Amino acid sequence: MTDALPLDPVIHAEARLRVMTTLAALGPKDQMSFPRLQELLGMTAGNLSTHNRKLEEAGYITVTKTIEGRSPATYLALTDTGRAAFGTYRKALAALLGG
Repeated sequence: MTDALPLDPVIHAEARLRVMTTLAALGPKDQMSFPRLQELLGMTAGNLSTHNRKLEEAGYITVTKTIEGRSPATYLALTDTGRAAFGTYRKALAALLGG
């Protein structure tokens, strides 16, 4: 057995890992609209919302709701905590696969 870090169960779920990976590709101050993330991941709005809620509760993402014109708009971004957790997750996964 190795001394590998455990994989973060909040991130490890496939759908949440896909959300984190997509948002991590953005710059630290950038955000993505909910419909764009939904389109990229091919997820239903309800499923994506459920996984986003878990990530938000963990402090890994922020969800910002605004009004653009007369329509509501939702944007998502990684927090500094989320970016750090994702970095740790990647290192743990690499150690596990490399071992």
